[in-house]
Amino acid sequence: MPPSDDAPTAAIGRTETTEDRVTAVPVKALQATLNDARVRPAEGDPMPPLWHWLFFLPDAPMSEVGADGHPKRGGFLPAVALERRMWAGGRLTFTEDTPRIGEVIRRESEILDVQEKSGNAGDMVFVTVRHRIHTPRGLAVEEEQDIVYIAMPTAFRPPAPKPAPPDPTWVDPLPVDPVLLFRYSALTFNGHRIHYDRPYAMETEKYPGLVVHGPLQAMALMESARRHVPDRHPATFSFRGMRPLFDFDTVARHGYTREDGGHDLMTVNGEGAIGMTARVSWHA
Repeated sequence: MPPSDDAPTAAIGRTETTEDRVTAVPVKALQATLNDARVRPAEGDPMPPLWHWLFFLPDAPMSEVGADGHPKRGGFLPAVALERRMWAGGRLTFTEDTPRIGEVIRRESEILDVQEKSGNAGDMVFVTVRHRIHTPRGLAVEEEQDIVYIAMPTAFRPPAPKPAPPDPTWVDPLPVDPVLLFRYSALTFNGHRIHYDRPYAMETEKYPGLVVHGPLQAMALMESARRHVPDRHPATFSFRGMRPLFDFDTVARHGYTREDGGHDLMTVNGEGAIGMTARVSWHA
């Protein structure tokens, strides 16, 4: 029997195209938020990889925002009934073309897959979305995002901690606090209350503190890699959330050089447990 129009799987194949202009202000603001001391960008300068997440932002009016701070279910993404929505990971491929300050860029989006599953955490829905980012010169980024929906928990039950491997090539600190999380939420127009509303995060979603954004960790890992490999442009980047990090954690970024010349990356809390893993390869 084919899925009904209101079934999550009915969204497979749905497409959307949006345009935005790359402006310098959010790029400068994220530089300041990440304590990035590089020269502020000017018209025509390339945008750092992953920083397209500062653009194509959701613009739902307050009347269409849910209790969690996200836009209400429906619209482009499927109308999943499960209450908690998380960006679990993603995979990106970068051409050697880079969006530049002042350019109009276009994003073509498609829902590739929707899978309904049940496991130890209860019912889950996994949604895979593909985005293609185009500059006036052609394709710049192809990206797949993995979004997972689960029911609201009754208690905090984190996955078992996975220890970081020994002997990293480098270790960079990543100081986290409520101000950092608020500024990143504001820059990406992310209203999810787990990142800035402590009573909501702890009482409703049962976290022990404010949650460090997955995309913030991914961007910080990419910036750490670019700092240590300054003369290369990424060819691919993938990331996966393993365990939540919180505003009270002491967080570091570990980098490990692979035999193929790429790097494995991870955020690590003060107990040595991995928060996010990532992999980057570089253009020759």
